Amino acid sequence: MLLFALIPVTYVLGMFPSAVMVARSRGVDITSEGSGNPGASNVSRVLGWKWGVIVFVLDAAKGAAGATIGWVFVGRHAGYACVAAAALGHMFPLLRRFGSRRFQGGKGVATVGGGMLVLQPIVSPILLLIWLGVSKLTKKASLGSIAIIALLPIGEAVLGAPAWEIFASIGLGALVLVKHGSNIKRLIRREELSLDKNG
Repeated sequence: MLLFALIPVTYVLGMFPSAVMVARSRGVDITSEGSGNPGASNVSRVLGWKWGVIVFVLDAAKGAAGATIGWVFVGRHAGYACVAAAALGHMFPLLRRFGSRRFQGGKGVATVGGGMLVLQPIVSPILLLIWLGVSKLTKKASLGSIAIIALLPIGEAVLGAPAWEIFASIGLGALVLVKHGSNIKRLIRREELSLDKNG
């Protein structure tokens, strides 16, 4: 079955280390700076928002490519499966020794978001604006991420998406939420890092 061939392909695609490569181009080891997370938020914190945007776009492109590949070659359900595979590659990059701090993966928000932009083009831009608003007001990217994880299936339900798509999005959100476990603990302790460089 073609889907079983596309899953590892999109997983490998998800492993592309956008944040590590962008930060390295600026002479920075992003896994040793800020929160240590190789993602757009930490790059923004360490190098500034322009570099964070570049990483966000690159990470989102991985999810968008996965969604497109799955949808075009197999079907819409495969689009969700390939987004999940790309997100897993981003979050748990086996070929980059994800057990090592230096080679750990990102949180998956941008990658899943890019996939949803393809699969849910109406609700996704709204959620992006909500993420930007919450993150800007609170200076906590993790709060913005948690907010849109909760709102995605609600938005799909309002738009009349089939139940299986809503549950698929809940599954993707749960995957991202698990990766935010440390962020949630820091939020509870009021120790979560600010998006500001000096925060």
